[in-house]
Amino acid sequence: MEDFVIINENDFMKARKEIRKNNNKKIIFSGLDDELNRKILEKEKIDVLLLNQSGRTDKTKQRNSGFNHVLAKIAKKKNVAIGINFDEIIESEKKRKADILGRVIQNIKLCNKNKLKMKFFSLKNKNKINIYDVKSLGLVLGMPTWMTKNLDI
Repeated sequence: MEDFVIINENDFMKARKEIRKNNNKKIIFSGLDDELNRKILEKEKIDVLLLNQSGRTDKTKQRNSGFNHVLAKIAKKKNVAIGINFDEIIESEKKRKADILGRVIQNIKLCNKNKLKMKFFSLKNKNKINIYDVKSLGLVLGMPTWMTKNLDI
């Protein structure tokens, strides 16, 4: 990606101010709150919604991936890509990694159903990876080939 800025805020007004300040760059928004993610997705112009999976807990019968069909339809209408934080997958341990991968698979299915683009992000330099490895991981996790062709890091 060329020139981008990652905005990680928990307050809507602060996030809105940051987004408007950096409107000439690609904006990647990452919020911990699902309601804030939806509000930003509906009201602001962002390029990527980065979903963090590490701080979530699953319910007894379903996964809490922070992404649902409502967010998928809004993202499709606004032409927003969905981001996966690759650092969370690399740095988590055993059971936690399996939970995160399960949530990522769920998000991939939703994105495929709604024809959304997905992107992997490695925010730390030590976790830099090859694009072919990312595409292979995407195929293993259930991404269709049209999605892996447009996949970038």
